[in-house]
Amino acid sequence: MCSVCAVAQPCKLLCLDCDSTLSAIEGVDELARLRGPAVLAEVAAMTNDAMDGKIPLESVFARRLEIIRPGRAEAEAIGQLYIKDIEPTAVATLAALRAAGWTPVIVSAGYTQVIEPLARLLGITRIEAVRLEFDAAGNYTGFDAGHPATRKGGKPEIVRALKAEFRPVRAVAVGDGVSDLETRDEVDLFVGFGRYAERAKVKAGAHAYIKSLAELTTLLA
Repeated sequence: MCSVCAVAQPCKLLCLDCDSTLSAIEGVDELARLRGPAVLAEVAAMTNDAMDGKIPLESVFARRLEIIRPGRAEAEAIGQLYIKDIEPTAVATLAALRAAGWTPVIVSAGYTQVIEPLARLLGITRIEAVRLEFDAAGNYTGFDAGHPATRKGGKPEIVRALKAEFRPVRAVAVGDGVSDLETRDEVDLFVGFGRYAERAKVKAGAHAYIKSLAELTTLLA
């Protein structure tokens, strides 16, 4: 029985990216938007280059946060924005997949505290993302730099660990970016997602490519 499954049954593991997949937004870009258009442009360029595979994620991960230095209250605000801009079929799709025996896990290079409200709405109890660190007053002090999602090759490492933990009979990953595509050889099916960001490398390399999460119910049947 999966530790995050409600009933005793063989685990089918569904690893889902968050930004530009479960929600339309890129959380780090929305945090940057709070600092003005110049900061947003700088951070968004770094995000896009990393997600397109032009530069390694680790080359921008710390730099983006050091530029933004998001506070706890700002992280909470962007968490609500994830919900506002949720992928329109996500709630129904995940309910259907959970009923069919799939265990969804969010695997993201985003920030745990920012993602948590969306995860709660979707009924996802396991998040593999990067935890932000704040002082007692809620000011930014850093992040979990040791988390695998902060670097190139990190998501495959996370998926391998999840497979070792849950021992699923089937493992599927879904996402829009090159960091998601890196998990392709660790899963039975990698599904590229192009509703919000269509990336040529992901589209070419995915086993399947969709533009609505609702398509997963047929694809995973």
